[in-house]
Amino acid sequence: MRVAPMGDGQEKKVCLGVVTGAHGVRGLVRVKPFTETPEGVAAYGPVETKDGARRFAIAAKGMAKDLVICQLEGVIDRDVAAALRGTELYVPRERLPEADEDGEGWYHADLIGLRAVGTDGRLYGLVAGIQNFGAGDLLEIAPDEGGETVLMSFTDENVPEVDIEGGKIVIDPPLGTFEDGTFGDDAAEADNE
Repeated sequence: MRVAPMGDGQEKKVCLGVVTGAHGVRGLVRVKPFTETPEGVAAYGPVETKDGARRFAIAAKGMAKDLVICQLEGVIDRDVAAALRGTELYVPRERLPEADEDGEGWYHADLIGLRAVGTDGRLYGLVAGIQNFGAGDLLEIAPDEGGETVLMSFTDENVPEVDIEGGKIVIDPPLGTFEDGTFGDDAAEADNE
């Protein structure tokens, strides 16, 4: 599931799915789910837009291939449904079930702010987000001292350990992901040599 990064003091939101378009003429929408099971997109109560400006009661009405057909409260015709294309549907993180008792379960929202530590113990930065542009999840890592974030495939090979309680993820980035593997002055000095 995707997470909406929130500022200090704001609740984390988890994206359950995104509206991909209208379905029929009576205001139904097609939703690409980001939940473990497709029907989970409507299982946690009302959804809202990323900025919280719009809120909808949601009901799953069926499936069309890998998309969930949903009714959003107040959306009663095709034009309104079509205008929602690209709208991400969020719920507050606290509405979702807690992680498994063995600590194995977590949501992308739980990873935001964790330290990204290499298998050799080197600190690469903090997890800034999890992105998905259609070809799989990408881990977004922000350096501690500013600078551009780095995207890395979020695979078992690249991220062999997630330690929520320890406040870190362990990464084994592919060669070249972080230039020489460091941020800040060390990387700049390496380029100047």
